[in-house]
Amino acid sequence: MDLFSAIQLPEVVSTVVFTIIGMALMFLVWKVIDWMTPFPILKEIEKDQNVALAVLIGFLFLSISIIIAAVILS
Repeated sequence: MDLFSAIQLPEVVSTVVFTIIGMALMFLVWKVIDWMTPFPILKEIEKDQNVALAVLIGFLFLSISIIIAAVILS
């Protein structure tokens, strides 16, 4: 019971708010990347099975999420 009594409402609310902000920023980054590329990214990954592009996009999202988390925690 001590575990649940240590959780405070402002911490939960700030976690939810920062999660929504982080997800919105990731969606915005996806739209910018999709807009900047001269070819459809989803078609390249799904239909053409471009594994290198999928890995590149995955690493890009991972690095951007680390940056967003560092900004939120600072």
